[in-house]
Amino acid sequence: MSSPTPRPRVALIAGPTASGKSAQAIELAEQIGGTVVNADASQVYRDLRVLSARPSPEDEVRVPHRLFGYVDGAEACSAARWAKDAATAIDEVHAVGGVPVLVGGTGLYLRTLLDGIAPVPAIDPEVRATVRALPVADAHAALAQEDPSAAARLAPADTTRVARALEVVRSTSRPLSHWQQQRRGGIGDRIALSATVLLPEREELFARCDRRLETMFDDGAIEEVATLIGRPDLPEDAPVRRAIGVPEIAAMLGGIISREEAMARTQLATRHYAKRQYTWFRNQPPSSWLRTEMPSLQFYFV
Repeated sequence: MSSPTPRPRVALIAGPTASGKSAQAIELAEQIGGTVVNADASQVYRDLRVLSARPSPEDEVRVPHRLFGYVDGAEACSAARWAKDAATAIDEVHAVGGVPVLVGGTGLYLRTLLDGIAPVPAIDPEVRATVRALPVADAHAALAQEDPSAAARLAPADTTRVARALEVVRSTSRPLSHWQQQRRGGIGDRIALSATVLLPEREELFARCDRRLETMFDDGAIEEVATLIGRPDLPEDAPVRRAIGVPEIAAMLGGIISREEAMARTQLATRHYAKRQYTWFRNQPPSSWLRTEMPSLQFYFV
């Protein structure tokens, strides 16, 4: 009896912003003949190289990079779209004998790629409009009546997720958890995944975030946002407008707040984001994903 064909290998380096993921991914890719594949929601947008901390042009020539800056800021990039693109990129790297090295901090992207997407039917437009018009407190109260488990799981102030759960149960007559149990299209069962999560000490992580923002403001983030918001074709509801730093710098450019205030607000928002990522990556991924405070290439791909 012939032995089963081994599943193709994929490396993953995940963790909160400023944890050192990108540098580790490039070093690993250099060692194993890999291609770095982006798994960060902000770094998909070509308009935000500096503010999203995308790899520099010098880093990008060290090893092949995929899915960085490949979406125009006027478009929306959903987790489903990215997962489809990432699966294609991974297959293409495997086809030429390479090893994909996924790197990023967007848990929803990674979960969608590995586990698949819930087959939620199209939401009735009238239901969506009604739900999205509700104040978040009212939406959460309604959700507590119509889908108690979702209400208990979601933060009362989480406008987007509360609205999504409420519109799903109202439009489909089934809770979101019902659809999530039927995920389809994930690649997790056809690859051999070696995953490492970088979790530096929190205070040091937050200090890194603050220092990096200071460098970004000096090295082109302000000019980058000025160019972005000056685009006449950029929709008011474009997701890129909500990327951390864009609203704050836009307010500074509009004379509403000072540079110092824009910096302080962006640093605070980044620390809050890093804290949420830290909690998610510490608790949500499978126990087989290695968690480590001190990154070292000896941990990867053994």
